Amino acid sequence: MSLMIVFKLLGSLALLMFGMKAMSEALQKMAGPQLRHVLGAMTTNRFTGMLTGTLVTASVQSSTATTVMTVSFVNAGLLTLAQAISVIMGANIGTTLTAWIMSAGMSFDITSAVYPAFLIGIILIYQKKHRYIGDFLFGLSFLLLGLGTLRATGTEMHLGENQALLDFFASFDPNSFITTLVFLLLGGVLTFCVQSSAAVMAITMILCSSGALPIYQGIALVMGENIGTTITSNLAALSANTQARRAAFAHMFFNIFGVIWILFVFRPFIDAVCGLVGYDVEMTRETVSSDVFLANAAKLTFVLAAFHTCFNVANTAILIWFIPQIERFVCWVIKPKKVDEEEDFRLHFITAGFMKTPELSVLEAQKEIQAFSDRMQHMFSMVRELLTLSSSKNDKKTNNDTNFNKLFTRIEKYESISDSMELEIANYLDQVSDAHLSDETKAKIRAMLREISELESIGDACFNMARTISRKYNGKQDHFTESQYEHISQIMELTDQSLTQMNKLMGGRKESYDVNRTLNIENEINNYRNQLKQQNITDVNNHEYTYAVGTIYMDIVNECEKLGDYVVNVVEARMGTRLS
Repeated sequence: MSLMIVFKLLGSLALLMFGMKAMSEALQKMAGPQLRHVLGAMTTNRFTGMLTGTLVTASVQSSTATTVMTVSFVNAGLLTLAQAISVIMGANIGTTLTAWIMSAGMSFDITSAVYPAFLIGIILIYQKKHRYIGDFLFGLSFLLLGLGTLRATGTEMHLGENQALLDFFASFDPNSFITTLVFLLLGGVLTFCVQSSAAVMAITMILCSSGALPIYQGIALVMGENIGTTITSNLAALSANTQARRAAFAHMFFNIFGVIWILFVFRPFIDAVCGLVGYDVEMTRETVSSDVFLANAAKLTFVLAAFHTCFNVANTAILIWFIPQIERFVCWVIKPKKVDEEEDFRLHFITAGFMKTPELSVLEAQKEIQAFSDRMQHMFSMVRELLTLSSSKNDKKTNNDTNFNKLFTRIEKYESISDSMELEIANYLDQVSDAHLSDETKAKIRAMLREISELESIGDACFNMARTISRKYNGKQDHFTESQYEHISQIMELTDQSLTQMNKLMGGRKESYDVNRTLNIENEINNYRNQLKQQNITDVNNHEYTYAVGTIYMDIVNECEKLGDYVVNVVEARMGTRLS
């Protein structure tokens, strides 16, 4: 029988954790894009940032989701690290709503109400239009069923009457500071091990409401949970970029600082919270009847939720005035990695283990594709510089050959980087697409796969131009004429304008993008290519230059025209419409 109870306890915790995850993912599918826009727009100062973090986290029931969205905006340059810290502070307040939901689930028998919710949920899931609401209902129902089962299992275990358990907790001196530190450490370790602060909070509520665990030790466990959950995000951020690690460390600093100052006012603060809820701290099992004692102990779930909220609100009220100092501190602790970001081929925004939901994984992939797009324009600017160096071959600069070869090697490396980025982003999107996604997100993934394919083609076009220039530079052919250099420079300028327009779209919102500008530039490139093609035939016939030089010249012109076509394809994929 005891083994069966243990399985029921672990199974109900599993239901609780699955319900939280399913509910959070469903909420993000319903409101993810809108929440991302809100997060980007409503962080004008530290107070609106904090409020935004609170509202977004309360909406999606996941402080991790809010933190990840915030970090992605910092990486993209849409938010400063200081603004991100204010949002993370708000996320700590928003996540306390979970404790209130759990305390309500522990205090009332709501298991009978979840079965109609399951029925309604499955009906909505099969109705395509409302299936995310159905997913949410299923997640919430699993959460409440897990809480109800946990509550029933705790009652069945008679924890408040288990003498061995009572003796174990009684062995700790309730007035000792060491006892508080022990339970604080225990809460942190448990949260880190099970990777869920909600599960440890549920266990704490069961132990406290049954009368087995005194309130002071229970609150020490809750404080430990706050630290334990930040250890997880810091370990996950180890493989991430500098800003992600700084944001994760700021989150940990926020919670550790709060725990430190609360330890100095531990008893008075808890007594004040207990007074708010109406819990009698002085009541003991020996002084009143068993029913009265258990009725008082039943309020402890609300005490824990109230403490969680008061702790985070008070901590935010203190630290929100010191955000610039916190920013300087985390920047001092987390130094940037000493690598050339431009020459480093690893992905900067996609990091294994850091993302929690497919919807947010897609957001990170979008940031990676934006970086890919920027890199391709930089690669094209190097090709233009290579052309300039090739025209200086007869100059008396002895290091011209060295500079030319060095630049060509860099372009060659960029071509290899573009191949690697395409494959890595495609593999990542392939993994994300295996999850249960919204139709909108599935369409985004299809579009992004086309985007990275076309961006890689841009890299190929740049490398083809560089090889043609190198072949000309190192060969025995005559130099281009002055007019040829001028024509190549003009078509390259048009191509660069096309790339600039593309990057404006990749870095902004497509609703505000003017596709006509891209189409006009593309038409200019095509018309100019056709004009140069006719002019080239005439010039070769007039012996202005040799046929071999004319061929190399037109190879470069044609690659610019092809590159412009790839740009249009990228814009089409991002806009979701065919451009005419």
